[in-house]
Amino acid sequence: MKQLAVFASGTGTNFEAIAKACAEGVLEARVAVMVCDKPGAAVIEKAQRYGVKTFVFNPKEYSGKAEYEAEIVKVLDSEKIDLVCLAGYMRIVGDVLLDAYEGKIINIHPSLLPSFKGAHAVEDAVAYGVKVYGITIHWVNSELDGGKIIAQEAFPYEGDDPAEVHRLGQKIEHRLYIETIKKLIK
Repeated sequence: MKQLAVFASGTGTNFEAIAKACAEGVLEARVAVMVCDKPGAAVIEKAQRYGVKTFVFNPKEYSGKAEYEAEIVKVLDSEKIDLVCLAGYMRIVGDVLLDAYEGKIINIHPSLLPSFKGAHAVEDAVAYGVKVYGITIHWVNSELDGGKIIAQEAFPYEGDDPAEVHRLGQKIEHRLYIETIKKLIK
C-alpha cells in the first residue's frame, strides 16, 4: 500500500477528500502523515478524526526554510512516503524538500496553469475577466506553479465573485485530485 503525505495550511477540504478516499478503499493508499504550517488550522482536527499522524510547525520558530524542511524530510522518511500531495499548503517548497522528494510532490492549483500562478490565482483571474476557470494538478519543481501539468479541468463562470469561483472549483478539486492520485500510485 502506498504511503501518502498531505500538506495543508487551512481548512483541509482536500486533505479530507484524500483521507476519506483512502479510508473507503477508493485509493489503495494510506495518508501516513499530514504536515501543517499553521498551528490551530482546522485541518489538524480533521487529521485527528481520521487517525492520521500530524506534523505541525510554526515557521517562525526556525532559522529558515531549510531548517524546517529538514525536519519535514525526517518525518516523511520515517513514514516511507511514496507521494507528497500539497493540498492548500501556502508555502513555496524549497530546495531541501525538493531535493529529497524530487518527482514525488504534486500540487493542486485553482487555475488553468500556466495562467494565473501564485496564491491569488482566482482573484487575479476574476480581475482579468476570464470566462473559463479551472483546476490544475501538476508536479512541483523549483518554479512557482511551473511543474509539468498532470491533469486539468475547466469550468465556465460569467460572474465576478471570487468566493463563488472557489466554491465551484472545490467541487472539481476533490474528485480530480483523487482520480489523479489513483493514476499516479498504480
